[in-house]
Amino acid sequence: MSVSEKPVTSAERSVIGRSRWPFFQEPVGLIIYMSLLLVAALFLCGVAFALTPFSDDDLLVFVFLAAGAMICVEGNRRLGAAQHAGLNQDLLGAWWFPVVLLLPPVYSFLIPIPIYFLLQWRTRQTLMHRRVFNVVSVGLSGFIVSVVWHTFVSRDLGQGLQGGADVSGLLQSAPGVLVALVCCMMFTLLNACAVTLAIRASSGTKRKPPPMWDREVLMVDAAEVCMGIVVAVLANISLFLLPIALPPLLLLQRSLLYQQLQTAARTDPKTGLLNAPTWEQEASIEIARARASRNRSAVLIIDIDHFKRVNDTHGHLFGDQVLMGVATTISHQLRQSDLLGRFGGEEFVVLLPGSDVGEAWHAAERLRVEVGCMEIEVDKLKVTVTVSVGLAVVGEHGNDLVELLTAADLALYRAKETGRNRVCLPDGREDGKVPEPREGRGTPAAPERPQG
Repeated sequence: MSVSEKPVTSAERSVIGRSRWPFFQEPVGLIIYMSLLLVAALFLCGVAFALTPFSDDDLLVFVFLAAGAMICVEGNRRLGAAQHAGLNQDLLGAWWFPVVLLLPPVYSFLIPIPIYFLLQWRTRQTLMHRRVFNVVSVGLSGFIVSVVWHTFVSRDLGQGLQGGADVSGLLQSAPGVLVALVCCMMFTLLNACAVTLAIRASSGTKRKPPPMWDREVLMVDAAEVCMGIVVAVLANISLFLLPIALPPLLLLQRSLLYQQLQTAARTDPKTGLLNAPTWEQEASIEIARARASRNRSAVLIIDIDHFKRVNDTHGHLFGDQVLMGVATTISHQLRQSDLLGRFGGEEFVVLLPGSDVGEAWHAAERLRVEVGCMEIEVDKLKVTVTVSVGLAVVGEHGNDLVELLTAADLALYRAKETGRNRVCLPDGREDGKVPEPREGRGTPAAPERPQG
């Protein structure tokens, strides 16, 4: 796991163009965090380098493991575009782990340098300070775990720092392999925590941090740890057995890229939300389920007001930032069961399962207010935007997705026509009150149309 394995975006290129030091354009918390980790890594690397007695055998193992990792990177170079979807999982840990287990701790700082240089040069170009952070994160995590592992083997902290303990016999026993497995899991945890803290510092305290793991990530991490142990055992027996590990690692990496391609096909590249075809497919299923169980669901169409004026005034790169900001703000105000997608241009669509007119209205108003409070800075000038929302509910304004989208689009048109920055229903009402049922009937009366 690593941070910012995506390529340099157009917005980031504009930052690079304005400053020779894009690192200082990052949030202050992220600058401090990265700087502290870099200082700690340099200090510990210097201490370990001074204490480590280097040998030809260790250097040979290091070269073989680094070569294996570089072969895997190069073998998947043409498929690197699949990782542009924003996912940053890889199987490079299968080569970090043997270095941690077989070599002195100082090599944990050295192994990520040629690998990430190759990634930067041949596969995925990103901002250099982010690449340096990845090197520092992997190096620090590996160093800490390597010291723990070698100290456990030798029962001596000084010898653990030097890495002079003999681990060959331990890796050939079941208890030793189990301890090595625990150490590799510790490595994964430390690296994931470092990456998550960096993302949290970059996003700010107002945004929800991304989850460290989900089911897919856990499966990838488990495969990575297992392959790392296999590579370590093979290298411990003979370096000439390492080519045996290359085909399964390349195949696993290609399968991971296939999953990333599937995700990319479902999402909008600018906002990371569901794209229109995927949203329509999933929303249709949910609406059909709601109709079958006689439950309510609501559809919202959200449109950014005067978005063309924003692009004409501040440029399309700033317009992309506005789209990202609106998408993030909306997603943070929704429930986990709600379905959010980008409908095209400056329009977003939301499905609210189980919501009637009143509940959907309050949700739409909350989204409208939150977006209106959002500020995006351009050239030291803070810019705000507003949104108009059209609302339609299953059973009242339509029975399938096409009818609901048509009704919500009509409501959005009326919101635009009557002044923007408001929520409207298809009948023109601008309040979310559900009419009281008439006497002798158990269903609400049809809402009255506004006069004039």
